[in-house]
Amino acid sequence: MNLLLRMLKVVFKALMGPRLAPLGDSLLSFRVWPNDLDLNLHMNNGRYLTLMDLGRIDLTIRTGIGRAALRGRWRPMVGAATIRFRRGLGPFQRYDLRTRLLCWDQKWFFMEQRFEVAGQVYASALIKGVFVGPREKISPREVAQAIGHDGVSPPLPEEVRAWLQWEPPA
Repeated sequence: MNLLLRMLKVVFKALMGPRLAPLGDSLLSFRVWPNDLDLNLHMNNGRYLTLMDLGRIDLTIRTGIGRAALRGRWRPMVGAATIRFRRGLGPFQRYDLRTRLLCWDQKWFFMEQRFEVAGQVYASALIKGVFVGPREKISPREVAQAIGHDGVSPPLPEEVRAWLQWEPPA
C-alpha cells in the first residue's frame, strides 16, 4: 500500500508541479519506511529499482513526454538497468532520488538515477529505455520532437559508451 501511496503522490505532484526541460533533473524526496527494509535493516536492493520507476514517472510527466505518450498510446519499457550500491539507507532515513536523461541513440534513451543524502551518492544507476507504440518502437528522436526538442541527442557520456561495450548483443 505504501508504494501505491508514493506513486499517487508522485503523479499528483508531477501534474501540478513545474514543467521540466527535456534534459532537466527530476528530484523526489522520500523516507525509508519499515516495509522498505531487508533483514540487514537497510533498504532492500529490489526497492531501489521499484522507486526508480517513480523517478522516471515524474520525469516523463514533467517533461511533457507523458502527454505525448498518452496521445500516441506509447508505453515506456526498460531494456536494461545497472545499479551500484555505495552506502546503505537505514530505517526512517530521508533521501533524494535524482533522475535525468543523459542522451539517446536511434533506439534507446539513457538515463542516470541517483539516491542521495545531503548531496552524497548512496546508489547510482544507468537505465536504458524505449517507448513502444501500438505497432512499433518509437524512436527517441520522435519522442524528443513531440515535446518541442530538436531531437538531437547530447553526446553519449563515456560511462554510457563503456556500459554499451559491456552489454551483450541482443
